[in-house]
This record gives sequence, structure tokens and C-alpha cells, in this order.
Amino acid sequence: MSIIKKTIDLDKEFVFKTSRSGGKGGQNVNKVSTKVELCFDVWNSMLLNEDQKRLVLSKLKNKISKEGILSVVSQAERSQLNNKELAVEKFYELIAKAFFVPKKRKPSKPSKGVKEKRLKEKKKRSERKVSRGKFYNND
Repeated sequence: MSIIKKTIDLDKEFVFKTSRSGGKGGQNVNKVSTKVELCFDVWNSMLLNEDQKRLVLSKLKNKISKEGILSVVSQAERSQLNNKELAVEKFYELIAKAFFVPKKRKPSKPSKGVKEKRLKEKKKRSERKVSRGKFYNND
């Protein structure tokens, strides 16, 4: 179970739409509406605060319609109930990704020993190149 689902139970605001699914299933496909579309109105959600709404709207903008509806579709299974569960699972994964804030990177500084080693190598390289010059080779 998702961490988000444990803290915020958004199930009350889900609207499910069903339709006939494509793909495998034989006659079952033609008879039963197994495809499930989960719709969640982000703008009018009473369970999300303004900051959470802003986060979801910005991070999931490709999956949200102009009306502010987040849609998740599932049609992988041959049963409507399984597709419904998959859609809910996908939804909570999306929300968890939207709420995730990566840690701020703290730039590290090289140690004193590393700096000295780099400067020694640089000095060696410089001396090697200088020794190849005209003044050292009297041919």
C-alpha cells in the first residue's frame, strides 16, 4: 500500500468510468465493460491543500485536462474489478511521485590532500612539456 494512501485517503473523490476494452478476450471484449478510467478533480478536491494541488498540477500537467481532471486508465486485466484496483494503484503512484521532493544537493569541496596531489601532477606534467622545448635540446 502506498504511503500517500495511508496519509491521505482520496478514494472518496474518485469518479470511475467504464467502457469496452480492446485487445484480447474474445467475445468477452464485445460484451463486458472492463476498461476503467479513474477521474480525479484536482482543482475542486477538498482533501488536498493548496500547496499539494499546485504540486500535482505542475508535475502531472501532461496527464491533467484543461478542466483540472487527472485521468488514469487501466485495461490490462479481463475483469473490471482488477482494472479498477490497478487504476487506483497507478493513481497513488502518480501522486506519490508528484509529492516527492528531492534532497537539495550540497556541493562538496575537495580535500587538502587531493588538491596537493593534483598540483604535484600538474607540476610534473608542466616540467615534462617544458623539457621538450628548444632550450633543453641542443641538437
